[in-house]
Amino acid sequence: MNPKTITVLIAEDHTIVREGMRALLASETDIQIVAEAENGRDAVKLALSIRPDVILMDIAMPILNGMEATRQILAAAPSMRVLVLSAHSDDAYVEHVIALGAAGYLLKQSSSSMLAKAIREVYGGRSCFTPSLFKHMRRRGKLSQIASDLHAPDLRLTSRELEVLQLVAEGNANKEIADLMHISIRTVEKHRHQVMKKLDLPNTASLTRYAIAHGIIESSVQVTIL
Repeated sequence: MNPKTITVLIAEDHTIVREGMRALLASETDIQIVAEAENGRDAVKLALSIRPDVILMDIAMPILNGMEATRQILAAAPSMRVLVLSAHSDDAYVEHVIALGAAGYLLKQSSSSMLAKAIREVYGGRSCFTPSLFKHMRRRGKLSQIASDLHAPDLRLTSRELEVLQLVAEGNANKEIADLMHISIRTVEKHRHQVMKKLDLPNTASLTRYAIAHGIIESSVQVTIL
């Protein structure tokens, strides 16, 4: 491998989008896609085992969303470079992932040349934003330290509790969550109880509403709220 080649991990749950990014970057001789993940949990595992130069991170992913995946990756490897590639242009999303330590934020409608340039920029130690987002943030002044209370996940929750919250909100039963997280059902129940206690929420429906309101899952996730 050419020592100047930038290794990239794509974390994106839609196969057609991953294929599109792979095709867009295929002609870039200094960029090589070395791994792909279709959920946040796999993204964390691959990032920490392969140690790519740059991670292209989607926000809305199943099992573990991109925000929490970014937090876990950078907590374990602070020097790793995460470039968020998302359809969300909301201030809260942008500010939150930057507060977590992401190196840049690119909208999915960006051109292939902009994507390649952004990868090179963050690899080089710089920050990179979609131009429209950057102009908006400059008009607002410097980024707040964290996103607005409406969207930022509650900081009282541990990383494990946030994972359980997302999996519960996605409609997984305790046994399914236990299997996914490789923990016991009793531990799942304990985490679930702690989440409900900390957030003062009485049932699964309220947990799901909370997860949607705070951007932990998308409202398009098919769940039943009674």
